[in-house]
Amino acid sequence: MLSSMKRSFDFIDRATIAFAGVGLVGMAIVQGWQVFARYVLNNSPSWTEPLALLCMSTTMMFGAATGVRASRHFGFYILVESARPAARKVLLALAHLIAAAIGAMLALWGAQMAAESWDYAIAGASLPQGVVYLPLCLGGALITLFSLERLFQGERDQGVGDRG
Repeated sequence: MLSSMKRSFDFIDRATIAFAGVGLVGMAIVQGWQVFARYVLNNSPSWTEPLALLCMSTTMMFGAATGVRASRHFGFYILVESARPAARKVLLALAHLIAAAIGAMLALWGAQMAAESWDYAIAGASLPQGVVYLPLCLGGALITLFSLERLFQGERDQGVGDRG
């Protein structure tokens, strides 16, 4: 059962990285079109800025989630690495709990903001304003999921920056 769960988390992780990559490529394409349209066609489209920001927030939140799974997020690693094994275990668990709580807050608040602003259009684009908050919501949920996975790995959580 644990190996099937690990395969599921590995699949979610790869999909998350793929979405972050699509967001990054999308942002480059949209910004490239913006520059071309402005300086070559002399006709700057209004939809490029909100779409580029959406791509950027998707890349940022999904990349942060995969960073949490890989233990490549911000931390006080000198303290953790120099602590005794029992204290190290507590510090790592505390770090995973804090990351899970922050991810849950981002997911809940992102969902609330998306729902409250869904009926308004984005200025310059024909998308609902709530779409802007979906990466925050989904990325926060993934951060929570991956943090809890790391927390329940327990003794397999060997080091900082490992893939588990």
